[in-house]
Amino acid sequence: MRLSLRDVTALTAGLVAPLATALVFLPFRTSVTQTNLALVFMVVVVAVSALGNRLAGAVAALSAAAWFDFFHTQPYQSFDIHGRADIETAVLLFVAGLIVSQLAARARVLKRVALTDASHLERLHDTTRLARSSTSSDDVVRRTRRELIEVLDLSACRFEYGNLLGHPPRLDPDGTVKVADWIWDLERQGWPDGEIELRADVHGRYQGRFMITPTPDSLPPSLEARLVAADLVAQAAAALDDDTRADTRPA
Repeated sequence: MRLSLRDVTALTAGLVAPLATALVFLPFRTSVTQTNLALVFMVVVVAVSALGNRLAGAVAALSAAAWFDFFHTQPYQSFDIHGRADIETAVLLFVAGLIVSQLAARARVLKRVALTDASHLERLHDTTRLARSSTSSDDVVRRTRRELIEVLDLSACRFEYGNLLGHPPRLDPDGTVKVADWIWDLERQGWPDGEIELRADVHGRYQGRFMITPTPDSLPPSLEARLVAADLVAQAAAALDDDTRADTRPA
């Protein structure tokens, strides 16, 4: 599993931040109650979880419980716990930290999904409006190329007019990728090698295809992103079809 820079940073913070917190409060361990100190550790766990993912939050919860035990329960500088109250506090800190980290990570995911959905809707709306108002299908094709690069995280995208040539991998309207008519396991295998085609056709009339080149070593886009890409291509196909029919009308 590849981790983003943000997730790596969060994992590092999950390990280091609780230790740093324990050391900062070390001179005050006789004056600050363990309950208040546990709440401080909880704040650190929440902050790490909000920055990273569930794994980072779990690491932060475990690290917080461990360093709370090591530095702030007797015997000091030992992972042993003799007092029942200390044991309960450490266990509750760990369990509550896990729960809070899951909730914080979930909130981050929901926020990202909401922002992504809004972005996708805006792209579709703008492209649809251009397809309806533009007098040139080339403008719609250029706009669709730019949007596909953003939505699918591509290194390149070009459009081919005319007939099909060869049998490259294909991204279908349902979001699946096919290689030689077999469904490719995109989530497990990543993008297939070489260019991938998105066919621009409408009502069975083929207008051309977008040839996309994924960014090397990039994570495959979500199914939602692939479906948005298919909808964008459909808008371009409709604009091209309108131009084709206009050209064939008798003067």
